[in-house]
Amino acid sequence: MPTSIREHLEANEQKILAARAQRVTATRGRERPEPEDDMRTAFQRDRDRILHSNSFRRLKHKTQVFLAPEGDHYRTRMTHTLEVSQVARTMARCLSLNEDLTEAMALGHDLGHTPFGHAGEHTLAHLAPGGFHHARQSVRVVEQLEKDGAGLNLTFEVRDGILKHSKGKGPILSDKANTALTLEGQVVRIADIVAYVNHDLEDAIRAQLVRTDEIPLAIRSALGESKSERLRALVLAVVEGSPDTREKIGMNEEVLAGLIALRDYLYEKVYDAPIVKGEFEKAERVLVELWNYFHSHTDEFRAKYWLPSTREEEGIDRAATDFIAGMTDRYALRLYEELLLPRRWAVY
Repeated sequence: MPTSIREHLEANEQKILAARAQRVTATRGRERPEPEDDMRTAFQRDRDRILHSNSFRRLKHKTQVFLAPEGDHYRTRMTHTLEVSQVARTMARCLSLNEDLTEAMALGHDLGHTPFGHAGEHTLAHLAPGGFHHARQSVRVVEQLEKDGAGLNLTFEVRDGILKHSKGKGPILSDKANTALTLEGQVVRIADIVAYVNHDLEDAIRAQLVRTDEIPLAIRSALGESKSERLRALVLAVVEGSPDTREKIGMNEEVLAGLIALRDYLYEKVYDAPIVKGEFEKAERVLVELWNYFHSHTDEFRAKYWLPSTREEEGIDRAATDFIAGMTDRYALRLYEELLLPRRWAVY
């Protein structure tokens, strides 16, 4: 018989989850073993650790698509993360998968994202030896950078889902090299794009970059006319495309084609639009000049900015990458102004 709240929750999982779901009692565990909590399962603890982390709080001041928009209702990296979590949890619940595990992955998937959205990621990928990718950086955040080098010590399954969520312009359904080991991780990968194509389109309409009636008819026919219609169609396509007999998450082919077409449309009309790219070119210069400043003032960087979680033997390139990737947009702009712009004399 269960003797604690946690054990009662674990017993409930055996009753309500599908056979193919990841049960917390079958986790591969943490890199550093810990005593179990009396009230929360291991996946619930992972979710809470992510939610209370500094990296999660900084997401509210990191760009999603529009850099420093004037309106109050444009998405940030944090609101994107919350919408991914909602979509992923809905899918997981409909499929009787582990909702706690799904939520933890979704909340942690973008912790390593740079300031200035994908423009910042593109910049660091060119500056940092060995490149840069936000999914790998998100894993580095939870394994090492959080808590001054201690990391969050998350379970293997959560870290695997965070690492394998990203798609770019690649396959939406997991390709062989990037297939999460759990169905919950595969759900988060799809929920990420389902969330961002919908909220980025809504923001683009608000910014008057596109009009609703300009969206190609084929996309509207496959996905629906409104955001709620599109979200329902996309979630339903995953649920219906992932019957109990499948060992991977699937999707209705017609709706998947509509999703790919919508992503391509956004790249053409929004992400690569001159008004958006022009602002990001300015942001890229900010990060390049900060990178160069840190490398030409290494003693100052070591004294003021070197994160305690970046080990000394990892070197200046790794330290500068960790520091810049962790910045919010406004902190990057403020530090650029402080270090690289001239100040007026205030002597009279």
